[in-house]
Amino acid sequence: MKKVEAIIREEKLNDLKECLAKEGIYGMTVMRVKGRGIQRGITLQWRAGSYTVDLLPKVLVMIVVSDEKFERVIDIILKCCSTGNPGDGKIFVSEVSEVIRISSKERNVKL
Repeated sequence: MKKVEAIIREEKLNDLKECLAKEGIYGMTVMRVKGRGIQRGITLQWRAGSYTVDLLPKVLVMIVVSDEKFERVIDIILKCCSTGNPGDGKIFVSEVSEVIRISSKERNVKL
């Protein structure tokens, strides 16, 4: 199993949920986060001068999937969340050694 953590633009979250649902992938954890990357924030002009916002609002989506669905999930994220501009986000992938369902105490739950 793999854990996919995608940091995406806030406005892309609903598109991503819809695209994943079409593939039968519903489970996810979503957190609102702030961060910066290569774009280093944005500079806004005000009457009193310029103001730099260097931590931009993003969404962190965490999905744990079987190895069989992993590549499809990555493809969906890349297709649904890309604008082709800096600030689209990043995808981080890690191995998951075990999943335990709390309610039933079942181990190695199939995803």
